[in-house]
Amino acid sequence: MRYLNGALCILMLLFAAVQYNDPDSLIWIPIYLVPAAWAGLAAYRPQALRERWASVGLAACLVLALAGVVHFWPQDTGWWRQDVWWESEPAREGMGIMVVTATLLVVALTWSRAGRSTVH
Repeated sequence: MRYLNGALCILMLLFAAVQYNDPDSLIWIPIYLVPAAWAGLAAYRPQALRERWASVGLAACLVLALAGVVHFWPQDTGWWRQDVWWESEPAREGMGIMVVTATLLVVALTWSRAGRSTVH
């Protein structure tokens, strides 16, 4: 899981970086940096996921991401096709929030596994 979380951290950092010239970059850069931070934590300090603040914070971020998927769900027909998302900003935003949610779900799986591997 360490390598997967590390790769997702880098991916989310790249997503944030390409937002620099977007008109709504002040919204989307943090949206991508939050899962980058969680994935980085899961990759490099997975034991921190066992702390109470991490459990609550991750759950809150996951709930917000799921709400974002509902809010930003693409309305374009065939939004997954390249010819559509290449031209449609709402389709790209919807797909971006789906990737954010998937990243947070991987971190949640890491959290779940970290909790089971502890000896009390």
